[in-house]
Amino acid sequence: MITHQHVVVFQPMGIRTEVVDGHQLRDAAKSAGVEIRSLCGERINCGKCRVIVQSGNFERWGIKSGLDHLSPMKAGEKEYWSRRRKGLIAQGYDPDFLRLSCQACVQGDLVITVPESSQTAKQVVRKGARSRAVEIHPNVRKLFVELEAASLADTEGDWGRLVKAIAQIEPLTRNPGDQQIDTESLTIDLPALQELQHIIRQGSWSLSVTIWEGREVIRVEPGFSDSLIGLAVDIGTTSITAYLCDLSTGEILATEDTMNPQVAYGEDIMSRISFAIDNDDGLEKLHKSVIRSVNELARKSCRQVNLKPGDIVSVVVVGNSVMHHLFLNLDPTSLGRAPYIPATKNSIDLRSRDLGLTKLNTGAYVHLLPLIASFVGADCLAVLLAEAPHEQDENWLIVDVGTNAELVLGNRQQLVCTSTPTGPVFEGGHMEHGMRAAGGAIERVVIGDWWKPPRFKVIGNPSWSDSPGSHNVLARGICGSGMIDAVAELYRTGIIQPDGLFTDEELPYLKRSAESVEYILAKSDQTVGGHDITISQEDIRQLQLAKAPLYVAAQYLLNSLGLKQPDRILLAGGFGTNIHPEKALLIGMIPNCPLDRVHSVGNSAGDGARIALLNHEKSKQALQLARSIKRIELPIQTGFHDQFTLALNFPHMVDPYPCLEGIAPVRHPDPMARKLFGDTIPDLENY
Repeated sequence: MITHQHVVVFQPMGIRTEVVDGHQLRDAAKSAGVEIRSLCGERINCGKCRVIVQSGNFERWGIKSGLDHLSPMKAGEKEYWSRRRKGLIAQGYDPDFLRLSCQACVQGDLVITVPESSQTAKQVVRKGARSRAVEIHPNVRKLFVELEAASLADTEGDWGRLVKAIAQIEPLTRNPGDQQIDTESLTIDLPALQELQHIIRQGSWSLSVTIWEGREVIRVEPGFSDSLIGLAVDIGTTSITAYLCDLSTGEILATEDTMNPQVAYGEDIMSRISFAIDNDDGLEKLHKSVIRSVNELARKSCRQVNLKPGDIVSVVVVGNSVMHHLFLNLDPTSLGRAPYIPATKNSIDLRSRDLGLTKLNTGAYVHLLPLIASFVGADCLAVLLAEAPHEQDENWLIVDVGTNAELVLGNRQQLVCTSTPTGPVFEGGHMEHGMRAAGGAIERVVIGDWWKPPRFKVIGNPSWSDSPGSHNVLARGICGSGMIDAVAELYRTGIIQPDGLFTDEELPYLKRSAESVEYILAKSDQTVGGHDITISQEDIRQLQLAKAPLYVAAQYLLNSLGLKQPDRILLAGGFGTNIHPEKALLIGMIPNCPLDRVHSVGNSAGDGARIALLNHEKSKQALQLARSIKRIELPIQTGFHDQFTLALNFPHMVDPYPCLEGIAPVRHPDPMARKLFGDTIPDLENY
């Protein structure tokens, strides 16, 4: 009897598996290492095992997914959803695309999103804030104002009375760097005006006012209040992070993060552009999903410190150009087609209520930093605010690694930038056993020598796989940083050659078949799913296709400034934080640079967003900085394809890496290089 197999992809983990026709969806998830919660023992009571069924064509996996690829609902499940429909809509779910994984059976290919409430192994978003010295001058000020009580002899309107009082105390309360309040043209937001009379009398003719940019009252509170709260948000392609800040002290009160829900509609920015173009409601879905997430992050971060989201009076948002457009509900179509023109590159200030950020204070303004170029976004500009290469004499190369990488090189004299797609492999995509950074993902790998078993660490467990009690170290898959570690170690030990091909020798942990060669990274008894986790020839190829454009982009920037190598390399972003510098150099992700001058700097985009939130002058300088940076367009560069071919090798087909002397195998001239470039390439014998 022929047993039909179906491809099922579980998001946001990015885990792909094959499932026998008719297999229960929750059991299928468990066998793939995806744990879905359940509290009621499949009695259709708790709803904790709910999942979202994605509908449409998913070119990345070559499958079509839809509700009709699951078994039809039975009466019990139908009744469950009908009872909860209104509540689910209020939470932002579309009930028509929800199923209980304990009741649904697989009958076709599927892309399934497991919401956070259903996950037992939460996604790890490593975007913690770093300590930064920032002068505190936000774009909002708070004043405590005492008014003369109205009387028949003084019938001035409440707003006029408030403006006069502000004019009297403003010079006395202004500190150096604060924005001056222009009482001649001062305005008030309508919702604040509508409650002004009540607030004044509730506070017995005293109140606290919040003033934006020195020109508009956006909040009024009875009596004395010195609370001034802001939110900095970094919207990444894969994750979203929010920092709740005290705008008076600069203190980070709380940090919250989540996976970007848009992952369900596309792994990278180009696939999301395609989703917006190909679906009538595509842009609306992408926009609403990210707005819903920011509202939720605001709520969660405030709950940590016993505040209300309505206390948030200022917001700064950064993201790449596509995230910027989707957040604003701007059509990204022009970004997906040459010459890749955004709707706007300028900074923007909008009311939170106009964007749908209803959890925030109704008068709060949301400030978006400007874009630098078509695919060099506000997140990259925020990185520059945080790291300040434009204030240095050394030439720094900053690489923000992600599905779309952004690179900036230079110093106080000149900055050049570019961007390049790398694909989802750094997020665990395009790999047989790849997954995103969640509990159980292999994140570190060491291979002592070719005959020794590999050692690995998984997220959520501090022990190595060969340490005492290692039976508790069970792997679910391998994430991007683990893949970089593993391939770098395979190259260092000679198990793979510089061109990425496995050696022809018969070695332990190499598994050969007529179709493929694989390296066994974790044996079946070391995994959650009970099957080997391997790295295949195709996995290595995908990493080569991701790392090569990074190197080529950096090299073109160096060439544009007449440099052979940067003085320092900074690896930014949540993913860049977890890259081991030596491993990045071994595979040739970045150009040659002394190891002690390669640094991971964490989520600099989030730090830059905080800086812009806390200092209005830095926010204004951002526009000048964005316009001063020269853009290098990679596709039009002479010889791009040849340079890409050379960069596929580990670490590179011809370029020297003296920093790896004694670490990497000695390289020899590659026959392909001789064929392409003849005798013009250097002798690699001692590189």
